[in-house]
Amino acid sequence: MKIQYPQELPITHYRSEILKALSKNNIIVVCGETGSGKTTQLPKMALECGCGANGRKIACTQPRRVAATAVAERVAKELETETGKDVGYQHRFDKKISDETKIKFMTDGVLLSETLHDPLLEQYDAIIIDEAHERTLNIDFLLGILKRISTKRKNLKIIISSATLDTEKFSKFFFDAPAVVVPGRLFPVEVSYLLSDDEENMDLPKEVQRAARSLPDDVDTLVFLPGERDIRETLDCLKRDIHLSKSEIIPLYASLPPGEIQRSFKTLSKRRIILATNVAETSLTIPGVKAVIDSGLARISRYIHRTHVQRLQIEPISRASARQRAGRCGRIAPGKCIRLYSEESFNSRDEYTPPEILRSSLAGVILTMLELRLGSIDAFPFIDPPKATSIREGLRELIELGAIARDGRGEETHLTKTGRALAKIPLEPRLARMLIEASKLGTLPNVLPVVAAMSCDNPVKRPLDEKEKADREHAKWRVKDSDFLCTLELWKWWEEKSSALSATQLRKTALASYLSYPKMREWRELVTRLKSLCMRLKLDTQSNNSSPDLLHRSLLPSLLGKIGKFDSEENEFRGAYGIRFQIHPSSVLSKSFKPKKQFSKKPFTKNTQGKTKVPAEWVMAGELVDTSRLFAREVTRIDPSWIEPAAGELVKR
Repeated sequence: MKIQYPQELPITHYRSEILKALSKNNIIVVCGETGSGKTTQLPKMALECGCGANGRKIACTQPRRVAATAVAERVAKELETETGKDVGYQHRFDKKISDETKIKFMTDGVLLSETLHDPLLEQYDAIIIDEAHERTLNIDFLLGILKRISTKRKNLKIIISSATLDTEKFSKFFFDAPAVVVPGRLFPVEVSYLLSDDEENMDLPKEVQRAARSLPDDVDTLVFLPGERDIRETLDCLKRDIHLSKSEIIPLYASLPPGEIQRSFKTLSKRRIILATNVAETSLTIPGVKAVIDSGLARISRYIHRTHVQRLQIEPISRASARQRAGRCGRIAPGKCIRLYSEESFNSRDEYTPPEILRSSLAGVILTMLELRLGSIDAFPFIDPPKATSIREGLRELIELGAIARDGRGEETHLTKTGRALAKIPLEPRLARMLIEASKLGTLPNVLPVVAAMSCDNPVKRPLDEKEKADREHAKWRVKDSDFLCTLELWKWWEEKSSALSATQLRKTALASYLSYPKMREWRELVTRLKSLCMRLKLDTQSNNSSPDLLHRSLLPSLLGKIGKFDSEENEFRGAYGIRFQIHPSSVLSKSFKPKKQFSKKPFTKNTQGKTKVPAEWVMAGELVDTSRLFAREVTRIDPSWIEPAAGELVKR
């Protein structure tokens, strides 16, 4: 191998400084702006420094598998070797490495899993954590693990690579490690804003089309969109445009086959318009890009405390992410970035996206730590330690789900059989428990849209000045005694409309029915993803028992903390952990419970099928919302005889 560095990359001019810092220190922090070349050149510098010798490798982590594959191929080409020999890669679905491999690119999840059988990561003499600024859970786990390892392996070189200027935090965390700052783009970027009448409900493909047409015909353009569905719709829209159809329109997202991904890296004689998710924000550098169109949106995972649910929702990106996207042009010539939102919107956004651990369910974090045998969460060296109250809440949730148990002395916590099953499902534990239970009861097809709805924003709109009209429209899927069944009826109604109508007609139908079209679309996409996940995990997606009782019983083990019995004396419900709540006015059950003097002598009601009688005073809620008082949303009546089998040892006798 011949180590050479491209002179056009800014990091090349800092090679001596980085090599000097690496030779004198075991840990260094490199802050390289977008396009500086840090991802491809740092592994070569580690190699030049003497790492990757004596049978050991240089590990380079990436948050996404598409980046691990693409960067490995790029570095192999620069070193004039084949991918899989001196330079290789590994991710969850594929690997190309050999005994000769000196530089190994991998997803951070792969390196994390390797700590199970190689706790000190002895097969590596250098480890590069790239894109550390993304602060995913896996990255934070690796940072803590490497801090522990660094005190035991004095010969291990560690490079923390970040694309933002928050280097001081990384430096302090790693014992005041020295930091090297490398500039990014070489040319100025002009930023402009395209205003939409309604940013929340704007027609994104049309806005991209308008922006693309405003740019010169020979300018390669990178478009940032929130998801695959948006990419497909925009692709169709641009291909129908006579002014843009002659351009090469290329999709780019993580789940594409490798051959399709490579199309983005090939410059052509005609204009390229690359439609990408945030995978192109930092992990991949697309050559030849002179313009960026930024939707200002991304799918961001966030834990909603009031519902105890992790949501992967589309929301505005941070200012730092917006600057990262703008920085993707201006590397080879002056660039132009068109933001599909207002300057006021940009200025109102957070400076940085919060670390994933601060927007995640700690139940999921604790579950992962127990599976990886990382020890107690309150003793683990997190760069941003979670609060003690959040840890207690996470532990309580896992106990409630039957995922963990303590030893005979009540000290050591370990995974139960249910916990081990939940740990294998890449989903928030509470929702994963619902899927497992629904599979057991043979009602998974009905539970999937309900679980997905709990992970999305409510698509139902009820404007203050049109409440009566909205209520009349919503009555089409209103079901007595269960908000969950209302959700299922709405799903069935929307599925029928989706099969019969075009996208334009669906938008009009949603508007007329007081529904948010983007949120309905997001819900439908999530159901599709959940179904694919269940099939991959070999859960029973074929059995389709339509019994409402079985649907509710599938949800119950995950919602034991949100059950309640009506107290007719106080006109409220007594719930678990001593809480008291009332049913929210938006629920179909809001007017079903009356104080003692009005209460029926026979508090029983027929269920929606009219087959069995259910005691009226017991309910289960999907969420508890604390506003003027504690309200239960998404409520259904339940049979109390279901509770003890679902709760098991949690029941106090």
